[in-house]
Amino acid sequence: MAATIEHINVEGREIPVIFEQDTRLPMVTMQFTFTNSGNIADGKSAGLAKLSARLLNEGTKTLGSSAFAESLESRAISISAVTGTETFVLESASLKEEFDTTLLKLSELLSDPNYTPSTMKKIKTMTLGRLSQKENDFDYVASNELKAILFEGTPLAQPSAGTPQSISSITLRDVKGFVAKHLTRSNLIVVIGGDVTLDEVKDKIAKVIALLPEGDVAPVAHYDVRKSPKTNVLTRTTQQAYIYFGSPYHMAVDDKEYYKARVATFILGTGGFGSRLMEEIRVKRGLAYSAYARVHVSKSSSYLSGYLQTKTESMDEAKQTVEKVIAKFVKKGVTKEELEQTKRFLLGSEPLRVETMSQRLNRTFLEYYKGFKLGHSQKELQKIEKLKLKDLNEFIKKHSEINDLSFAIVTDK
Repeated sequence: MAATIEHINVEGREIPVIFEQDTRLPMVTMQFTFTNSGNIADGKSAGLAKLSARLLNEGTKTLGSSAFAESLESRAISISAVTGTETFVLESASLKEEFDTTLLKLSELLSDPNYTPSTMKKIKTMTLGRLSQKENDFDYVASNELKAILFEGTPLAQPSAGTPQSISSITLRDVKGFVAKHLTRSNLIVVIGGDVTLDEVKDKIAKVIALLPEGDVAPVAHYDVRKSPKTNVLTRTTQQAYIYFGSPYHMAVDDKEYYKARVATFILGTGGFGSRLMEEIRVKRGLAYSAYARVHVSKSSSYLSGYLQTKTESMDEAKQTVEKVIAKFVKKGVTKEELEQTKRFLLGSEPLRVETMSQRLNRTFLEYYKGFKLGHSQKELQKIEKLKLKDLNEFIKKHSEINDLSFAIVTDK
């Protein structure tokens, strides 16, 4: 059964529900997805969303972290909070026979979070420890530096995990305020699938939703990538150069030509062996084990990014090669053979992208969230199948902004 979009009425508000029934296993998975509530909502307190999720993973104030976790484990129930750039998600999974208990435990968590000074101190200490370990993860360092360059002066420039300074300054009051403001009915989309019917569970789910404040509807802010290229080089003790690069990509989240971007970027750098970047950087020049590039198109941003590692003495050559490959790609486009190979891969691998219920639910969620009609992904594949070389190359040439490359590089002296 394919995923569908239904609604649950809770005190006059229609809550969208992405639903799929799957009777092959006696399991139920559910997500309360709160939009405009992820890392983008941190404001000046980098890491606030993730810290709030970690606190909600500490159980209830009444039971405490250990006892709450034990009450879930004894019934093979999982409940956890996670964040994305634009979303804050409470997800659960259980046997069908334990779904009522899952909803009860989720209600307890929402009604009685473990808002205690000792818990707050614990998660801050653990977070600071993780950040300290990340200081020597140069992929992490370079990736964060690239975001800081591309989105300078915006919430997207901040590390989603926060910094030692920002985490140290966040208070329990800040976490309470974040949860109260963002975990609301107005922001909520429910995703549920498994061995149940929606009629069986919608009234029970509605009771949990009713525990949430109404909140205000607010659109996700969009942040542009810097227009003038910039390169920052960070010096560390390392035998490798970690090269991260990015540029603007002028495309809206609901752009009807996104399928062309998907094909173009696959050929440029997403497709692994055979992609332009891999061919030039690894196969022809032996500069790196791998080289990768992809396009990110969401409500909050639209940009191209990529990365590679190379020897420190090869850093300049690798950087220049990236620039040349992308410039040639924009100027001359792709070949018919590259287009046909990409079509065969994208169309042939489609069954693997909808193999599981969670994959299908996620696809339907993204279609709904981005403002498309149900079945949009299938229509995109039909457009890819019919895509002509002339139209693709005209599209590629039109996006010359990807030549405006910024670089974040971590290397030795």
